[in-house]
Amino acid sequence: MLYILHGEDDFSRHQALEEIKKSIGDQTALTANTTVFDGPRVTVDQLRSACGAMPFLAERRLVLINGLLERFEPRLKSRRGKKNSSVSNRQDEYKPLVEYLSQPPDSTILVLIDGKIKSQNPLLRELSARARVMSFPLLRDVKLRQWVQKRVQEKRGTISDQAVDLLAQFVGGNLWTMAGEIDKLILFTSGRRIEEDDVRRVVSYVQEASVFSMVDAILAFRAARAEQLLEQLLQKGESAAGLLVMLTRQVRLIVLIKELRSQRKSELQIMDRLRIDKEFVFRKALEQEGRHSSARLKEVYHQLLEADLSIKTGKYEPELALNILTAELCQRR
Repeated sequence: MLYILHGEDDFSRHQALEEIKKSIGDQTALTANTTVFDGPRVTVDQLRSACGAMPFLAERRLVLINGLLERFEPRLKSRRGKKNSSVSNRQDEYKPLVEYLSQPPDSTILVLIDGKIKSQNPLLRELSARARVMSFPLLRDVKLRQWVQKRVQEKRGTISDQAVDLLAQFVGGNLWTMAGEIDKLILFTSGRRIEEDDVRRVVSYVQEASVFSMVDAILAFRAARAEQLLEQLLQKGESAAGLLVMLTRQVRLIVLIKELRSQRKSELQIMDRLRIDKEFVFRKALEQEGRHSSARLKEVYHQLLEADLSIKTGKYEPELALNILTAELCQRR
């Protein structure tokens, strides 16, 4: 039996793989009958050897191949409109793999595991009719909110629609993180319904949301709002030095996103390049990048660095430096 699990939602991919493992039988015996291959390097001979081996004290073997489809992803053409010869050769390699993978031995469960794959991937196209294909794109909007509701119910909890919306806004489609935040909220509420206020008090992304709001206010010269948010964060126990670090990091992120977008990089390429794994952080930074000029962003960034230097050299205490900085940044020149 051949399975293909692909998509950016690695949480759901992992759950699907666990269900496949459970369907095979005794998990202790399965451990001794599982082989894992690195897709970019695996050969047909290696697969033939692993899949053809008789299971040890069990009925089935499990063979997992990570990243095999990615190995044959169509690449962009060169500037002259010709494909790189090494890429063409690599894509030709899929043919013997198709021939073998199409009919694995009855004693073997074969699973290909990949991230986001294009529909024109030659190996995926050839194997789709012969395999059970499961696609796991990142959940967004309605589907993400439905997933949150279902997850809370599975944990024997209840949650208001407003709390669901806030969770989706703060956490986004990273279901590993979302599952952890839901677990925390279930414990925190101890049987009562999860409300918006619980999300604001418990979810770790709320702090980042407040920092983004403060950056918004500073970039838009809204002094009263920026000072209000600063005071709220300080009252919650955040250190002035720590807040300055977070503000600097967020503005730097927005500057880098603007530069990469000017190079016509896609959103996925930008997230990969900057190693952003929090969709909420990326979406907010992307939104702010579109609203403010490079000149304004760089001006704020350099002033943040100067404030950090004034603290480290002892010129100002951290809280005083942050208050002076906020006032100066919100003054129109």
